[in-house]
Amino acid sequence: MADTGATHAAAPNTDSTTGAEVETTPPSPAARIRTAPWGLLTLAVVVGAGAGLGSIAFRWLIQQFTQLFSGHADYAGAGGANPHVPWLGPYFVLLAPVLGGLLYGPLVNRFAKEARGHGVPEVMLAVARRGGRISPQVAVVKTLASALCIGSGGSVGREGPIVQIGSALGSTLGRVVKVTEGRMRLLVACGAAAGIAATFNAPLAGVFFAMELILGTFSAEAFGATVLASVTASVIGRAAFGDTAFLTLPAFHVDHLAQYGLFALLGVVAGAVGVVFTRVLYWIEDACDWAWRGPEWVRPAAGGLLLGVVLLLLPEMYGVGYPVLEKATDGGYAAGFLILLIVGKMVATSLTIGIGGSGGVFAPSLFIGAMLGAAYGAGAQHLTPDTAGAVGAYALVGMGAVFAGAARAPITAVVILFELTGEYSIILPLMLAIVLATLTSRLLSHDTIYTLKLSRRGIDLTGPASSATLGTQQVKTVMEELPEPLAASEPLTVAADRLSLSGHGVLPVLDAEGAYLGTVTARAIAEALTEPQSQDDTPPRTAGDLTERPAPITADMPLASALQTLVTAPGTGLPVLAPDKHRLIGWLTHQSALRAVHRPARA
Repeated sequence: MADTGATHAAAPNTDSTTGAEVETTPPSPAARIRTAPWGLLTLAVVVGAGAGLGSIAFRWLIQQFTQLFSGHADYAGAGGANPHVPWLGPYFVLLAPVLGGLLYGPLVNRFAKEARGHGVPEVMLAVARRGGRISPQVAVVKTLASALCIGSGGSVGREGPIVQIGSALGSTLGRVVKVTEGRMRLLVACGAAAGIAATFNAPLAGVFFAMELILGTFSAEAFGATVLASVTASVIGRAAFGDTAFLTLPAFHVDHLAQYGLFALLGVVAGAVGVVFTRVLYWIEDACDWAWRGPEWVRPAAGGLLLGVVLLLLPEMYGVGYPVLEKATDGGYAAGFLILLIVGKMVATSLTIGIGGSGGVFAPSLFIGAMLGAAYGAGAQHLTPDTAGAVGAYALVGMGAVFAGAARAPITAVVILFELTGEYSIILPLMLAIVLATLTSRLLSHDTIYTLKLSRRGIDLTGPASSATLGTQQVKTVMEELPEPLAASEPLTVAADRLSLSGHGVLPVLDAEGAYLGTVTARAIAEALTEPQSQDDTPPRTAGDLTERPAPITADMPLASALQTLVTAPGTGLPVLAPDKHRLIGWLTHQSALRAVHRPARA
């Protein structure tokens, strides 16, 4: 019996049409991962492990190159001469960026030009426009280039590079397994989350960074996958670096209720400073583009001379600068010098990026925020010594608020500062300042420090791609005839009959004067008719009682923007309004939008 069963299991299938035997091939491991319910979770763990290991290698390379070029573990906090070349004294910083540029300039120019700059915009573009596809060599080139840039004095952060490195690993794994485009985007986000988690030892911040900035949306599937990747990377990072925050920050406490007013004002100021940092970054990059006329591979070395002058005047600008940040949060600098450090960091970071350097702007925004908050706190102490409280509290809140003003990622800003301090008492003032910083930034600028880089290249992540077949038309070119509207006074039973015959599942509703009120769906009416009536509540009786006003679609709106509203709306269509948003003139459905793709072909 056992032999018979074995023979039966191995027997080939038979084609029902020809009767011929067809050999069946067992699915490959990659195919099983693609189709299995646990496939995405497995891939997320693998991406998290890769990003965690990549973070260890990246931080080790930064340490080695910093030691090689400066002779110190972190020159920003040490200063002085380089023990490797003591006869140069502090003037060695004039040469360090030049030597570093001679190494990473040709590397980036030859193998991965997208490794230049701060990295996060490229990842956002890959997710929004390229189906999550990122070149595999980006991970290797970005690791070496950013480590060389930071180690030789580049005043940038390591978080942007590790986001791009982790995202490239996720994209590469997705291509190897041949996952769908949606899964590919998720794996890129998993890599970004894991990179932030391993670098900051902040797994929650990694998750929200990926969902808030990279994906731009929240879903249960994305949350689960990014959490797995983030936790995996954090476990690996903690095994290598210990279960401690990457910064040693002072204890946070609010001593007086009046401090909330001071924190609110700091949030407004920090939001404006975040916008200024964004503008300075791209102004200096434009100036570097205008001034440079030589080959691109030489640009980092030539521009390194200017960066060296900045480092000679302000050695605190060398590298990431975490020791300087910690000293500022402890109140170790005078207010005037703190203002100088803000200006210096804006210039040094912008110059590093402008000359073709590779590094992030996340850490510089935290640095600028700490200096701003400490200077603000010192001023508050001078003016209101009885209520101001400790300088360190303002420095911590300033860190999150400036980042929120620059990146407009308030959830990430709140979570990362909470994880860094581990104190719940920071939440209220932090949320207050960050929300006000975000609102101030939105009032002052349309773009963020990440999206402005893409906008300057003519790329709008919220609009249709320039090469898209669907989305560049206006709604009025594809809309259908308006179905017969419902009167707001129609009884629910009559409205139910009308909806059942319409074929749309949703109809517009007009008041007695013919003015547009909104729409009512078949589902809402069905639920109202089947729910038991309560004596305490007045049940809906007419179509007007169940009317809801959806986001308006106007005739002059781009089709891509209208589709974003349409796909989230109940039913199969939505009314189209005149540009004044008061008069109904048409109807938009998914089918009418798709027919627009084939109209040129029929013409």
